[in-house]
Amino acid sequence: MVKPTRDAEATKASIMQNAMMLFAKNGYDATTAKEIAKKCGVNKAMIFYYYKNKAGLYSAVMSHALEAIHEEVITSKKCCISPLADLEAFIKTYAKYCDKHPYLPSLILRELSDSGAHLSEMMFESLRKLFTLLSSILKEGEAQGIFHNVTPMIIHFMIVGTINLLVTTKSLRTNAVAINEGLDTCSDCDIDEISDYIFTKIKLLLEVKNEENPTCP
Repeated sequence: MVKPTRDAEATKASIMQNAMMLFAKNGYDATTAKEIAKKCGVNKAMIFYYYKNKAGLYSAVMSHALEAIHEEVITSKKCCISPLADLEAFIKTYAKYCDKHPYLPSLILRELSDSGAHLSEMMFESLRKLFTLLSSILKEGEAQGIFHNVTPMIIHFMIVGTINLLVTTKSLRTNAVAINEGLDTCSDCDIDEISDYIFTKIKLLLEVKNEENPTCP
């Protein structure tokens, strides 16, 4: 059995970070434990000491990232006083996390494109918790008469899908502008601008309007 290094937590963090990068870049099937070990500067046996196999490592990578997002959103909601503020916190927290960890959106999109081929029960539970959190915000807003015509899954994909695509296509959108300067690809938009825009549009879509003046919230 391989003995753990002196700084086990740092080693595990390095394995997780490099595994996320390689899984996002090459996909699950094309990424090998040997490649991850080389990137981390450890031997393959060290990876299997901490994680039973590649599938276990992949599951740990995805679950850790999704749980981290969930915890950050939960924390951001503690200072909110309404479903509308909760919705804004959800969007901005998710956007900032993805901007800081750009490999995660790529991993999620890869997994979805494979119809969840490598989606373990643990990963599914993490994704479900994120969706359930947004769904509870939307349903509470509807119960309070703040939101109307709520379909949580569609709103979830509008928010999460848009952010995932904008983060993963940043270099592509920048290159597109270099080819055609007149093309508006939002290549200069920072994550705060993006999340503000998404929140504003989702708010307009969901918010109940004053019957006497339909233009007023």
